[in-house]
Amino acid sequence: MGIDQQGLLARLIRELVRLPGIGQKTAQRLAFHILKTEPEEALRLAEAIRAVKEGLAFCRQCHNIAEGDLCEFCLDPKRDRSKILVVEEPSTLYAIERSGGFRGLYHVLLGSLSPLDGIGPSDIRAEDLVNRLKDGGIQEVILATSPTIEGEATAIYLTKLMKPYGVRVTRIAYGIPVGMDLEYADEVTLIKSIEGRRDL
Repeated sequence: MGIDQQGLLARLIRELVRLPGIGQKTAQRLAFHILKTEPEEALRLAEAIRAVKEGLAFCRQCHNIAEGDLCEFCLDPKRDRSKILVVEEPSTLYAIERSGGFRGLYHVLLGSLSPLDGIGPSDIRAEDLVNRLKDGGIQEVILATSPTIEGEATAIYLTKLMKPYGVRVTRIAYGIPVGMDLEYADEVTLIKSIEGRRDL
């Protein structure tokens, strides 16, 4: 069935295709699903999108997503305030939080260094991280940037930036995922897992 390229349904499909990971066919399925749902259900989705755009901002301290001035993690008095884990995006923060393996504070850079894309030090929240160190009380900063050229460059830059403040700066380990057969690991992953070895 052909879709009118100028109609309301086509407009919805064009907007859905702009979302990450949504291709033309998925956008069409979603659009037809929205069309078939009860009006109240479709309007709940539209209201949720509107509420997110109007009601969420970035935490003034760590730059995570927040409904108010500070995010839920910065407000939580039970968090270990001597450690900060640095991530590139809020989505990474929530993945780490779901693991339950970190109970300190976070700092979201909202990007990584990428000179080819015109993203330099002033485009990420590095200075805000340094200001948090100046306030004192931080003993360790854990860098959890991606294992890409941009992520590695960002980690190196941040390490140099934080050196004068005498805090311990660590980098998350990279290596073999649990349950993976070593024979199928690529060379870079194997090298990183050997470099990141620990005592037993």
